[in-house]
Parts: sequence; C-alpha cells; structure tokens
Amino acid sequence: MQVTETMNEGLKRGYKIALSAAELEEKVTEKLKEAQPEVEMKGFRKGKVPLALLKKQFGDRVLGEALQETIDGAMAAHFEESGDRPAMQPDVKMTNEDWKPGDDVEVEMTYEALPEMPDVDLKGLKLEKMVAKADDAAVDEALSSLAENAQNFEDRKKNSKSKDGDQVTMDFVGKVDGEAFEGGSAEDYPLVLGSNSFIPGFEEQLVGVKAGEEKDVTVSFPEDYQADHLAGKEAVFACTIKAVKEPKPAEINDDLAKQFGAEDLAALKGQVSERLEAEYAGAARAVQKRALLDALDDKVTFELPPALVAAEASQIAHQLWHEENPDVQGHDHPEIEPTDEHDKLAERRVKLGLLLAELGRKAEVEVSDAEMTQAIMNAARQYPGQERQFFEFVQQNQQMQQQLRAPLFEDKVVDYVFELAEVTEKEVSKDDLQKAVEALEEE
Repeated sequence: MQVTETMNEGLKRGYKIALSAAELEEKVTEKLKEAQPEVEMKGFRKGKVPLALLKKQFGDRVLGEALQETIDGAMAAHFEESGDRPAMQPDVKMTNEDWKPGDDVEVEMTYEALPEMPDVDLKGLKLEKMVAKADDAAVDEALSSLAENAQNFEDRKKNSKSKDGDQVTMDFVGKVDGEAFEGGSAEDYPLVLGSNSFIPGFEEQLVGVKAGEEKDVTVSFPEDYQADHLAGKEAVFACTIKAVKEPKPAEINDDLAKQFGAEDLAALKGQVSERLEAEYAGAARAVQKRALLDALDDKVTFELPPALVAAEASQIAHQLWHEENPDVQGHDHPEIEPTDEHDKLAERRVKLGLLLAELGRKAEVEVSDAEMTQAIMNAARQYPGQERQFFEFVQQNQQMQQQLRAPLFEDKVVDYVFELAEVTEKEVSKDDLQKAVEALEEE
C-alpha cells in the first residue's frame, strides 16, 4: 500500500492511498481463512469447506469488508504517524470509479487538521468573581412570593360578584344535544377563574356570578379535543354557584414554613437564604465564565479550520432564523446564508471550543459515568411519563450523548482554569449582579 501526499495548504490535507489488487486479494484470503474453521456447508464437515469454494460463495461480500478495513487501517496508521487530528470526519472516496474486482484500488482522502494550539499561561489570567449575599430585603421578597403562591381563598361578602382570580365552588352538569355526557358533571368543584383549566371560554362566563346563582355556560369543545365524540361539539353546562371566594395571600408565619417542609419560620428563612445565594453564585459564575472566555479570545490566536467555521456559522444562522420565525417548525424553508456577523460569532465559538478541548485534553479532564447518568436523568425530566424511553434513546444515540457530555466537559475545564487563574472576589449587591447578567444577555 502506498500513501502519497497530494495537498498541504494551511490546515487542508490531501492524500492518495493506493492498494494493489494483490494486497486486497491477500486480505480477502486472510479473512476467509479466519472464518473457515466455523463454516458449515452441505456436503462438507464443519471447518472442511475448501477455500476456493468459500471464495466463490462469499468472496464478493468479504471483498467489501476487506477493502473497508484496509482503508480504515491506512487512515488510522496515517493519523498515528503524522500526529494529525482531523477537525471533521475526513472525506474519503474512490478515484477509479470504474473499478472492478481484480483492479488496483485508488482512494483519495481529504480533511482539515486541527491546528497546533499555543501554550496559555493560565496562572497569568486575572479574573474577578462577584459575590452577592442574600440580605433581609431579598429574603423577605422571596417569602412574600412563597406566601402569594400558597394563597388561601376566603368567602366574599354576601351577594358579591366573582372576579377574575376568584375561586368559584359549584355543581355543574354538561350536555351535548340535550344529553349529559360522561365526565361532564361534578359537585362542589372549586374552579379558579383565569386558571385556564377548563374549556376555552368557560371561565370567562363565570366572572360576575354570585353565590346561589344558577347559570348556563355555553362553549364549544376544540376541534382537536382528546375525546373524539366531543371534538368540535357545542355543550351547555348548567352551573349552580355555591360559593365565591377571593384570594388571600398566606401569612408569613410558622404555618407557612411547615407548608414548605420547614420546622418554623426561622428555618424557612435559612433555606430561602441558601437558595438565593446558590442562585447568586450561579449567576456570578456565568459572568466570570464570560470574562474568562473574553480573556482567552483576546489572548490566544491560531489558525481555524475553515470547514468547521463554515458549519458553525451555518448552524448559528439556521438557529437564529428559526427563533425569528417560530411558526416554521420544520426545515422546509429557503436556504439561509450566514452573514458576516454569523461568521464572526462562529469563529469565536470554534476558537474557544478548540482551545477548551485542548486544555481539557492536556489536563486529562473527563466526564464520569455518574455525571453522564445524572445529566441524562435531568434531561429526561423534560419528558414526564417518558423518562425510561428517553434514557434508552440516549444510550443508543452517540450524537445525543455527545450533546449532553459537551457542556459538562466544558464546565469542568472552566473550573480547572478558575483554579489556576488569579481570581479576586468582589462583594456586590443583588442589583449589580443582575445588571451584569443582563449585560451578558444583551451581547
């Protein structure tokens, strides 16, 4: 086998791999001999089928396998010897398209190599870490929010009309074409007006009712309603209003604390303070990470693989187009051409992605099986009732695994860099931290 360089321009590489027909034939014979002891064929004992007959019976199939294995082996040997690491999957194709068994094989391999990464003095990086404490005002604000979410309902004054947000307790019977239907009736049913928990148009018609009042509510089931026999049908609900209650925020006391699993109000305040400071720490880390990436972007320069940048720019343009056109769910749309802005952002992402990957490789950063399992479980929670199917899907899908592993790996590399860099803590207010986070979102 001969491997000849045909291109070496910047990061672009090209090679011609020539494999003689005799070498390929030898590889086929070798594979058939390996399989011969296990082959059974009518008229022959196991392992005694003549090699010539095996070649006639299975030669074409084995030829394809031998060709693929030989080319793969040549590529692996080349990368090991040259030290090149392809930025993307190499493009490999046969150049003698009229090839037939017995001919020599010529293969062309082209790829873009990953660039040589410059050494980075991580200890020379100077970063600022914002530290925000949960003050009494922030804790009180969070407690007020908890109290509002844990609101109670109290009876309105006699003959008071219901308002949006009130809780109406009622009996109702629903009928379609004058006939009551299964699941359309209930007694003492508490309905919060404005909760959108009933058929569209139902709750709005109960705004303004009073306790003791009877009211017919006429609505139409949606065309895509889950019960086919009701879909698109008009229904009349005869409602008897038994109580009208207005929302009242829960009092901030020990009873509220117990609703949220705390022993008393002091313990709840402690839990709230810890949660807030954890949120602040997460926000501060995002700000610090952006500062790190900006510093690395300014500090480090190296050649970027053009195809990798082009692919990233195309993906960015496509994603932003869909964000601007949310009604288009599929990919049946005009071709989206990346702009100069997309190209610039792609260059930054590719540059920092390659740099962080190299820093992680040199530091032997790895994502453990336990960390991957936790990430998959977290992602599976987005699919209630289908967690097991999602878990199995990820286990069988390498691309999905990489999508989940990549951010874990990046965060571990960032933490590694934080440990080496010179980090100065700066105490800030919650508002200052919030402004810093908003500034990230605007960029």
